[in-house]
Amino acid sequence: MSQLDVDRINLAGQQHYDEAVFPLAFGADQPANKAVIAEWIAQHRTQIEDQLALTGAILFRGFGVVNDGDFDAFIRAFDWPNFTYAESLSNAVRRNRTELVFTANEAPSTVSIFLHHEMAQTPVYPSKLLFFCEQAAEQGGATPICRSDILLQQLREQLPDFVAACESKGVRYSQTMPLEEDLASGQGRSWKSTLSAENRQQAEGKLAHLDYDWQWQEDGSLSVTTPVLPAVRQLNDGRTVFFNQLIAAFRGWKDARNSGEKSICFGDGSAIDSSHMALAIDLADKLTFDIPWQSGDVALLDNFLVMHGRRPFQGKRTVLASLVA
Repeated sequence: MSQLDVDRINLAGQQHYDEAVFPLAFGADQPANKAVIAEWIAQHRTQIEDQLALTGAILFRGFGVVNDGDFDAFIRAFDWPNFTYAESLSNAVRRNRTELVFTANEAPSTVSIFLHHEMAQTPVYPSKLLFFCEQAAEQGGATPICRSDILLQQLREQLPDFVAACESKGVRYSQTMPLEEDLASGQGRSWKSTLSAENRQQAEGKLAHLDYDWQWQEDGSLSVTTPVLPAVRQLNDGRTVFFNQLIAAFRGWKDARNSGEKSICFGDGSAIDSSHMALAIDLADKLTFDIPWQSGDVALLDNFLVMHGRRPFQGKRTVLASLVA
């Protein structure tokens, strides 16, 4: 079996925090078959996990990942527990390609998906995410990523009262899920799919178990409000992060059923100041790095440390995803 030669590569605009490069990037000398890639991952898994915990994002380029089957094999080489889309509370419409691989958000190409930690608006969320660029867009379509520990540091300096409220009160999210999938919305997953429910009784049972509040609408849609969820999280190494979906909800939960400003509040029901959200958004935008997708790229993200999103694009773009429990 041939050996895979891998080196660190540079990306334009990479950021530097202490000793960590964000994102870290590795390039293979030539495309390799699945067995060779799997062997390399197995040999370097501990190093990759350590580097990921430090920097939050790693890009793999030139590894010969061409299709969903290759991506599935790449993921399996890490031997991490799978976090299934079907059992998740994600509000995005996706389509499974393999047991581990599904399409990224099916929202129209003109829709921006703003920075967020995956499923931080729910009580259950994955620890890691993997993305695979099956086909890069003709124009646009980058995946913006942002270090939430750095963002929280800057928020503490400029909005200490806001951060204190986030820490002490937590946050709640409200949204209305449609009866049928709404492909025009980034939050268009139906309540039946989201809750793995065939009828209202099953949906209410799931919501009661999760401690959600809910109300049925005349058109068959379902309005829900989460229990109090954390807005700030402490990592195992002691760092604290702005772990939530506040920016995505405030900026992007806008469709025929939802309004961003009404979708978030503090855990005690008090309003979150729009000017505070505006500053958080501005700081996050300045800290953002856009992953410059090339077809065949794979990105690995620490969901507790790094937020991500999606830029609008032109032309066909196919990015697949997988979640790690």
